[in-house]
Amino acid sequence: MLTALEIRNLVKHYPGVRAVDGVSFAVREGICFGLLGPNGAGKTTTVEIIEGVTAATSGEVLYYGEIASARFKQEAGIQFQNTALQDYITVRETLEMFLKLYDRRANIDDIIEQCSLADLLDRDNRKLSGGQRQRLLLAVALVNRPRLVFLDEPTTGLDPQARRNFWDLVQSIRAAGSTIVLTTHYMDEAQILCDEIAIMDTGRIIAQGSPEALLRKQYDGLIIELPISDLTDDLSGIEHTVLENLGVIEVVTTDVSKSLQQLTPHVSNLNQIKIRQPNLEDLFLDLTGHSLRI
Repeated sequence: MLTALEIRNLVKHYPGVRAVDGVSFAVREGICFGLLGPNGAGKTTTVEIIEGVTAATSGEVLYYGEIASARFKQEAGIQFQNTALQDYITVRETLEMFLKLYDRRANIDDIIEQCSLADLLDRDNRKLSGGQRQRLLLAVALVNRPRLVFLDEPTTGLDPQARRNFWDLVQSIRAAGSTIVLTTHYMDEAQILCDEIAIMDTGRIIAQGSPEALLRKQYDGLIIELPISDLTDDLSGIEHTVLENLGVIEVVTTDVSKSLQQLTPHVSNLNQIKIRQPNLEDLFLDLTGHSLRI
């Protein structure tokens, strides 16, 4: 499989801050690659350098083996985290305006169908809902038939239904052959959409691989979860984690029956106990020590 994007030893200095500290990774063609991390981890700066928005202090960005240049700009599509749309023009006029910026152009009718915009073409941009606006911004990112698509926190602020509808769009883009680089604060989103992820903290990549492989490496067993308020005494004899912000106790175990027997004498309400598989949010918290901040 071809490598669509390769980042080599990327560094970015600001006065008194090393925001990106020797980041290297490669993105295979046709996958969805997730770049995750808490606020201040350096992921947004990294993506902005790759996109050409911010200049690197040092390091290289390669697009299909070549230093990213004019070809990259024609073949990459970007949905920024914050984008201002022109007021007083319609959805159709917006698409036609952005289409004219590229030599490489998609069929606008195909984009309208793919992003479910047919019923919105005559609507003023100011009158779009959050989900409709994000679909339009995605369509704008697709007008040049991009081989590589950047999605920077595309579902922040959307309601659950709009988020899931957007996930379907992202999966259809990947199925059509585009490579996707996604940044998100939603771990369930990353676990569903991404073939591979890299987790950043303090300017460096601290873990990389498929979500499944990273979870297998980090965890051996299941998680028993219960409210800390249901404890009748301490659990000093049982290895556990306290999620203070959430008021929850977690016990990772390979023997659920044995752990439940140990817990039962210390718990007032067994109805609140949950048993679940570890997920990316658990991994994120364990590796970075940060709560998820949006």
